[in-house]
Amino acid sequence: MKNQAFVRAALAAAMIGMSAGLAGCFTAAATGIVVGGLAAVDRRTIGAQTEDQAIELKTYEALRANKLQGGGISVTSYNRRVLLTGQVENESIKQRAAEVARGIENVVEVHNELVVAGRASLGSAVTDTSVTTRVKTALLRSPDVPGNSIKVVTEKTTVYLMGLVTAAEAEEAARIASRVPGVARVVTVFEVISPEEARRLDGRDRSGS
Repeated sequence: MKNQAFVRAALAAAMIGMSAGLAGCFTAAATGIVVGGLAAVDRRTIGAQTEDQAIELKTYEALRANKLQGGGISVTSYNRRVLLTGQVENESIKQRAAEVARGIENVVEVHNELVVAGRASLGSAVTDTSVTTRVKTALLRSPDVPGNSIKVVTEKTTVYLMGLVTAAEAEEAARIASRVPGVARVVTVFEVISPEEARRLDGRDRSGS
């Protein structure tokens, strides 16, 4: 619990520092402290975290290879469940992108949230980054949700929440996110687990697969 509280405070400080435009040395130092800590408190095993990174890279490569405008599609993997967000030019690209993601090794589920609306503007991307930072900070500050185990993705002010959470944690996380300034809508794509499983994951050795 003490380790989680420390990481929660450090990451919140890093995000606040980035948002306020503080000196790069502070942000880098705070982020450096947090990176190792996040791996320790994430409910995924180290193996699952590594697998998620590999899934994201392989999916991006496959989208480019299939000429599906990979630059306009964001890929997020959490516990081998893939979320596709972004804007594409037509329904055919949207459906084909989901098929490509499903074909990636070790992917167990695909949530296709792509919107047929062309490419997003740079201004929209900057706004989304700011919203993500504010939502993540709000989650980390709450003692009622496992902020370090919740991934936040924002697309045109719609916030997507991913992670291994209990039903109560999912509800509270959605409530917190919905109250953050700039959030238009919250979509939860959580993997819901029992309170007993949550306690087991929070207390186990995460070096396994």
